[in-house]
Amino acid sequence: MIQAAPVARYERWKATAEDGWSLIWPAPDDLLRQTMENHRLLSGASSALLQGVPLPEVRRSFRQWLGHTDDDRPIIATGHQTELHHPGVWVKNALINVAAERLGGRAIHFAVDTDAPKHLRLRWPGGSVALTDTDQVSVAWSGLLAPPSPAHLHDVEAEFARAAAGWDFKPLAPRFLDSMRCSAMESETLPAALTNAVHELDWSLGLRHEAMLVSPLCWSEPYLLFVYHVLARIDEFSADYNAALNEYRQENKIRTPGRPMPNLTCTADGCEAPFWLDDVTTGARSRAAVASENGSFVLRLPSGEAFAFDRNADGWRGAGELMLFLRRNGVRLSPRALTLTSVLRLLAADQFVHGIGGGQYDQVLDKLIVRCFGMEAPRFSVTTATLYFPSAAGRQRVCVPCLAQDAHRQRHSVLGPGKTSLIEAIAAAPRNSLERSVLFTDLHEKLAVARRGEPFKKWEQQYANSLRDEQDEKVVFDRELFYAIQPGQRLEGMIEKYRRAFGAAG
Repeated sequence: MIQAAPVARYERWKATAEDGWSLIWPAPDDLLRQTMENHRLLSGASSALLQGVPLPEVRRSFRQWLGHTDDDRPIIATGHQTELHHPGVWVKNALINVAAERLGGRAIHFAVDTDAPKHLRLRWPGGSVALTDTDQVSVAWSGLLAPPSPAHLHDVEAEFARAAAGWDFKPLAPRFLDSMRCSAMESETLPAALTNAVHELDWSLGLRHEAMLVSPLCWSEPYLLFVYHVLARIDEFSADYNAALNEYRQENKIRTPGRPMPNLTCTADGCEAPFWLDDVTTGARSRAAVASENGSFVLRLPSGEAFAFDRNADGWRGAGELMLFLRRNGVRLSPRALTLTSVLRLLAADQFVHGIGGGQYDQVLDKLIVRCFGMEAPRFSVTTATLYFPSAAGRQRVCVPCLAQDAHRQRHSVLGPGKTSLIEAIAAAPRNSLERSVLFTDLHEKLAVARRGEPFKKWEQQYANSLRDEQDEKVVFDRELFYAIQPGQRLEGMIEKYRRAFGAAG
């Protein structure tokens, strides 16, 4: 079933354990309406300035850089790390497709290859195999990983085929691996190969979104204008950033300072910036920071090279000079999570679709947009879903809390009514008396004898079996298995549910 949430500023989103369940927030009609409201808001926000340049101008330039020449046509976007997505992530693509179809817009998935690599093992009940030639993926960002070799992919296919031979359904993973083999030979990085293979699989399911890597965006002038604007006034930005975080923590009663993300550190000597400083020649990464010198902020590289920001500089000229400096020194300023979403929501999309975690974090961004730009934040949306391993569909899970309660009852009711009589006698006996001690010992001896009896032993065995079954079920009830583990019919059925929810049944 699909749960369509009512309109609200935010909801307490939570994924449920029901197979086939999905969440769309806000309700589809409201989501479509808010998309067009976002378009009008962002197109008319001329008073919001990025380094002196009106936001709509920067936005048009960024969208043109994306190949979007018809600015009246809405962009519905989502994004995620380049990894083996589970169904709860994959359904974001289902949503952006049907929303773009309904609005005559364009659907784009931004594949984040600037984050640390994770979830690059193809897992199934009883086994897993690394998608890369080596299981060591301890690089600073996923774009540094090479695509798998044909020999390694052959081994992956063989191992997966052995595991799937006993299944009573045909997963889509072999089709994905076949695409991956071709894509890996044509791509320079693992994220590029993985993004192309996943995109091809999605097209085979009838989805028509585009897929774009994030790393090239980091060299676009509109993005670097945004970077320049932030770093030229990082003291003000960090104050707004931290205030938004603190307000969110207070509203949600969060006492841990690092949740949902740490504050930016700012002192009289300089400030931490919400970007990564990447050395693209060595693969080294550090948190970007700017120093305060003579009334302005300066980005100093480990090599000693420096770039000074002038908050009164022309925005486009500043962006161009920053680009030349970064390229000349072989470094890149990659956005951290909240910064990337702010760029995509303000400069690229008319509607950005998050999962539950991203939706929670972007409540902070909404507050930051209001503080930094003095404008209403564009609305975002949230979707997720649960699809378990197909053999788990329709199965009743073992209820461990129920078993624990039953265990408590069994232990304390094994003597039946006789236990009540003994307890009453103990309570009536004088405290610290020999009579009370004898009665207490008698009670526990009778409990021990009863628990050694056949009925209780039988129940204990059933309880142990249930605990073992619960451990086994964790594998098939894992909602984070790669979505291509599913058969095509299950995924097509989920796409159709989204289409019906938006009134676009095919």
